[in-house]
Amino acid sequence: MRKVLLAFIIILTTFVYLGRLTYLQLIDNSSQNPLDDTAIKAVYDYPERGHIYDRNGKLLVDNQPSYDVMVIPREVKPLDTLEFCTLLNITPEDFNKRFLKARTYSPRLPSVFVQQLSKKEYAVLQEKMRKYEGFYIQKRSLRHYMTQVGANVLGYISEVNERDLKNYTYYQSGELIGRQGVEKQYEETLRGRKGVKFIQKDRFNRVIGSYKGGIYDTLPVPGKDIQLTLDIDLQEYGEKLMQNKRGGIVAIEPSSGQILALITAPSYDPALLVGRERSKNYTKLYYDSIAKPLYDRGLIAMYPPGSPFKTVNALIGLQEGVIDEHTTVVCNGGYHYGRGAFMRCHCSYGSINDLDRGIYRSCNTYFATTYRKIIEKYPSAEQGMNAWNEHVESFGLGDFLGYDLPIGKAGRVPSAKTYNSIYGENRWFATNTISNSIGQGEILTTPIQLANLTAIIANRGSYYTPHIIKKIENDTIAHDFIEEKHTTVDPKYFEPVVQGMHDVYEKGTARFLKIPGIEIAGKTGTAENFTKIEGKRAQLTDHSIFVAFAPVDNPKIAIAVFVENGYWGSRWAGRISGLMIDKYINGSVSRTDLEAYVLNGSLAEEYEKPLSGESFYINDGKTYIEWPKPVEEKEPKDAAILNTPESDE
Repeated sequence: MRKVLLAFIIILTTFVYLGRLTYLQLIDNSSQNPLDDTAIKAVYDYPERGHIYDRNGKLLVDNQPSYDVMVIPREVKPLDTLEFCTLLNITPEDFNKRFLKARTYSPRLPSVFVQQLSKKEYAVLQEKMRKYEGFYIQKRSLRHYMTQVGANVLGYISEVNERDLKNYTYYQSGELIGRQGVEKQYEETLRGRKGVKFIQKDRFNRVIGSYKGGIYDTLPVPGKDIQLTLDIDLQEYGEKLMQNKRGGIVAIEPSSGQILALITAPSYDPALLVGRERSKNYTKLYYDSIAKPLYDRGLIAMYPPGSPFKTVNALIGLQEGVIDEHTTVVCNGGYHYGRGAFMRCHCSYGSINDLDRGIYRSCNTYFATTYRKIIEKYPSAEQGMNAWNEHVESFGLGDFLGYDLPIGKAGRVPSAKTYNSIYGENRWFATNTISNSIGQGEILTTPIQLANLTAIIANRGSYYTPHIIKKIENDTIAHDFIEEKHTTVDPKYFEPVVQGMHDVYEKGTARFLKIPGIEIAGKTGTAENFTKIEGKRAQLTDHSIFVAFAPVDNPKIAIAVFVENGYWGSRWAGRISGLMIDKYINGSVSRTDLEAYVLNGSLAEEYEKPLSGESFYINDGKTYIEWPKPVEEKEPKDAAILNTPESDE
């Protein structure tokens, strides 16, 4: 009985395996790749890439037809190479190089031989293609830019490289993929899905029809249109204001986190990276190591935040209970802290500042005192620093923020670990880190982080993740972009800080920048700027920084402006901020005097100084730099003397 049962099991198992093999080989072709058969040729049908619109429905990017000459190396027959090269406007050497590259990729899969023919070239070549076996013309679509600005936001498309082919099985050699900006971030959404037809050939390489009646053929699916949060008119105006300057501008709608403008300067016309000249133009932009037009200063340039960071220390001081809005500090022209160390301030000797005056006069002494109280509230400097760090990071600083653009920097927020590594455990105190009180020292931020910080203050403690996508055709945007986030500071503490920022315009460092009819809250900032000359550290003219939001009640825009080598906050960044706010809220500019100053001004001379090979003055001639002798490192400062508008921070 046992032997019969064993034999039955063996026979049953054999029949099961035979049945399954028969089904897979004769009936089920779901796992079969038609291209495994050398007699099958795939012909791809590429869909149009999705269009890109701005927040107001203005078309920014659409498509234009393009024609690529494709080659299947194993199907190429002897041809008149010289005639073919003449038609394609290439040399015989180019022909050999391109053919070898295609054959190395795959002898039987199609590769791009010559890309992006013009309509005229296509018309001439199409009539003669029958003479050149193994070559055919593939129609695609290239991007057509309806704007000359926003290249850093929009990105571009280019041919896939070997790394792309290895990482993404969807692409074939010669296909296009999004690079940078929203073209990269929303590649799968914009590209759609290509269609394919499988053509069967006989042993003489003649087409005999569709493979298996077309059961494996698919139709192309067009890419989806997307609408950005960008206001292209504001973007264009901001780029115009930043001509002959370097830096970044980020504007955000506080109530939603939508990015209204994302400007890097200098930039470039996105049309430069379209067509057969794309590679040459990209190389030129890439190797411009001085102006760095491909370097997005709005997202990845890290600067000391300067005085705008004083608002954060004010909020932390209020939350920690070490100050209130009536706390006063006497400023005697600066702050003394240990062994003769002195942090200078532009306040006159004997000035008495409360929180409001501390903000609108940008008093270094007030915020050094506040910062020290925060750290020394705790039993040890390490505990105090970690508590301070937790508050600061809740404002999105020291973090990538999670926005929907493919590049960024986290910035830097120091912690106790930072100073333990510098000084050793239990070998440092609040005074060793006092530069953090005025946004210098070890802390670094990007313009988008400062814009988000400004939006948080405008919202009195909450924010939405900054994002560039507003709408996707027949789809929804990520939930994270509509989820409200909160800081560790209670909303009730924001109002006195908002009042202080409003008074910056009413009676402080930006009082000459007021915009008629708009109540603005802002904060000027100046950050020291160093570089290396002949391998030695040397000081350059300070960076100009400004943050603002408006209107003070029910804010519509929050903005951060960095202008490299811009002297002080109100000189360049403050003017640009006011003009951008005026343009966005009113649709036009009322302060034409500010506009003329910015449009006619240039910082080209400042940028040339470290390249000149000669000694030079910085900060309006106040400091002389011996080239290439570096200046001695000084205590961080934060402003010029507050006397006249032109000397304001």
